[in-house]
Amino acid sequence: MIKGLKSVFGSSKPSQPAAEQAASVDAPRPEKPSYLVGDIHGRADLLEQMLEKIDAHIGAIRATDPQLVFLGDYIDFGPDSLEVLKRLHELSTSFPENVTCLMGNHERMLLDTLENPATRGPRWLRSGGVETLRSLGLDPVSDGEQSDGLANALARALPDGVADWLAQLPLTWVSGNLCATHAGADPYRSLETQSARILLWGHPELESRARVDGNWIAYGHHRVTIPYLGEGRVALNTGAHETGKLVACACLPDGHFDFLMT
Repeated sequence: MIKGLKSVFGSSKPSQPAAEQAASVDAPRPEKPSYLVGDIHGRADLLEQMLEKIDAHIGAIRATDPQLVFLGDYIDFGPDSLEVLKRLHELSTSFPENVTCLMGNHERMLLDTLENPATRGPRWLRSGGVETLRSLGLDPVSDGEQSDGLANALARALPDGVADWLAQLPLTWVSGNLCATHAGADPYRSLETQSARILLWGHPELESRARVDGNWIAYGHHRVTIPYLGEGRVALNTGAHETGKLVACACLPDGHFDFLMT
């Protein structure tokens, strides 16, 4: 049994009922109970707290076959990127039917640095990559002086299998009328025709135009003060690495939802 997830992958008795929002006719309705987690950015402590909250919620509502979906940006800025990567790699490879990790733009920048350190490395280091290098036991100054040296040191420092796992992370997850991406989607285009750049970096009208196709988009990337669910959007990035507030949204097939926060 993976620590912290007794109710997800084992039996558990509920201790108290969960506080849910009232169901809405216009609401995300995934096929199975789904827990969508916002940007973690190197905060392994908050990840463990959130797993405990999700576990308790699952036990309280007696959820069957729950789905955990992480919305990307697991690394950079915070102090524990390595621990976050190891934990999510463990969960998603041990329980691929229940745990999905999406790619975020920060994972994409790390992969781009491995492939083309001279061109892509400087941008990643300016965008929080320095903290990730430190979590891997690397010196951002000495290991970053030569581009090839940076890529080689990074490749050696990543745990076995993690680089390949990151490269294969999907851009989207869909269940019922609920779709999850890292940075949202173009509100004017169908989910099937979104570009990878929009899914990873966002669309300028995401937060000003409601979706009209009946689908809901859960996303991180765009920072909000409090989580938001409305107009076909579920916004879940509350800047956890700075605020200490990591957010998840529990979305149930009957339209009920509940926000969980560390």
